[in-house]
Amino acid sequence: MPHWVKPEQYTAFQNEDEAMAFCKDWGLLPQKATKQKEYRYKGQNMDVACEIVGYADLVFAVIQIGDQLHNIHPSYLREMQTGQFGKGKPEDDGELLEPELEELALDGEAEIKPAKKTAEKKEKKPVEKAEKAEKAAKEAPITLPEGKLNFDATVSQFASVPNPFSDTDDEVIIFEPASFSFENEVVVLESAWTSHGTGMKKLELEIGDKLTFEAKIVAKKLNKHAVKYKLNNAGKIVKLDPA
Repeated sequence: MPHWVKPEQYTAFQNEDEAMAFCKDWGLLPQKATKQKEYRYKGQNMDVACEIVGYADLVFAVIQIGDQLHNIHPSYLREMQTGQFGKGKPEDDGELLEPELEELALDGEAEIKPAKKTAEKKEKKPVEKAEKAEKAAKEAPITLPEGKLNFDATVSQFASVPNPFSDTDDEVIIFEPASFSFENEVVVLESAWTSHGTGMKKLELEIGDKLTFEAKIVAKKLNKHAVKYKLNNAGKIVKLDPA
């Protein structure tokens, strides 16, 4: 029997446009895609079609296979779409259950990565554990609120990042700074980034422009940039007039 990680609760996508917006942010669709594509779930001796139906806790995608719902990290689902998935070294070809989702603190970024269950796990040395725990504590990101927040941000630069599933790079915007209010306190981020999607492009932004908008913040480092936080699904975007 397959082992499914069923979401206790999740937010279902209201329509295809919302589903596509999330899939683009997760790197499962090119930014210029105009329609959803078919995804494959590979693992547990399976290779079947699956549908992305929502998200849980802003971290996991929720997919449906038949009548089963299953939590999965988008980066792992993205790996499943490649032809090389599952073609590892012979010693890794043992029977695998659904991978555990291991939270690691890397470069100040809380990142969820899949870790294979093997028959045996070597115990790490206490000294190594202590050193890694100390490093993770120093680099741990701020506690991030859930749900959408109101942001004030200044456009610092435009950049692009490779998309392994498209012939073109993904366009992004870097803000310096970006701030939001939470529990009557203003939290200021040195920098943050977001996808340069349709809503942003309509404003014909330039460096130095100041914006207000709603978005969800996640700890996701921008590739090859020292920017630790991503602002997802920006909406109600307003470009402020210059002072």
